[in-house]
Amino acid sequence: MERLPDPPSYSAVRAMLRKLEDKGHIMHKEEGAKYVYFPVVNHEQASRNAISRLVKTFYDGSAAQAVNALLGMSFNDMSKEELKQIEDLIASAKKQDGDSQ
Repeated sequence: MERLPDPPSYSAVRAMLRKLEDKGHIMHKEEGAKYVYFPVVNHEQASRNAISRLVKTFYDGSAAQAVNALLGMSFNDMSKEELKQIEDLIASAKKQDGDSQ
C-alpha cells in the first residue's frame, strides 16, 4: 500500500474482501487476531476461465483465431523450442481427439 499513490483505507479493503467472500470468490481462515484470505478457485481453473472468456469475447469463441492472434503477435519472438512445444501440443490434441471418436 505504501507504493500506491492513493491507497484505499483499511475499511475499504475490508469491505471489498467481504464482498468478494459473499460472492464466493475468496474464503478466509482465522490465524490468531488475523484473517488470512485465499481464493476459492485454484490457479489452473482461474486461468482456464479467463482464457475461455477472452476467446469468447474477442474471437467469437474460436480457439483457432485466438492462437492465430497470439502467433502473429509474438511469432518473431518465439524460439524454435517454443514452436516445437506448440507443434507437440497440437499433435497431442489431435491424438486425444482421434481416441475419443
